[in-house]
Amino acid sequence: MDALKIKIFGKVQGVFYRASAQTKANELKIVGMVYNEADGSVYIEAVGNRKQLDEFVLWCGKGPEGAMVTNIILEEHEIQKYNGFNIIR
Repeated sequence: MDALKIKIFGKVQGVFYRASAQTKANELKIVGMVYNEADGSVYIEAVGNRKQLDEFVLWCGKGPEGAMVTNIILEEHEIQKYNGFNIIR
């Protein structure tokens, strides 16, 4: 298993990014969490195998319809235990 911190910049709030990321993560059987940052970005912690995470990161670079991703920052992360993939409000 691998874990990533993913920070997504651009028009990513108000476009159902978190809900869409949750749907995609569940589809790929990734666990973790997602929340909106005060600076307008979206922050994700994701745990899965490398293939799952690679596919998820590709999706994050596009996001849902209506999103306009301008930058994405990836950082390896210490694996934590998550119960599913949760939206933090």
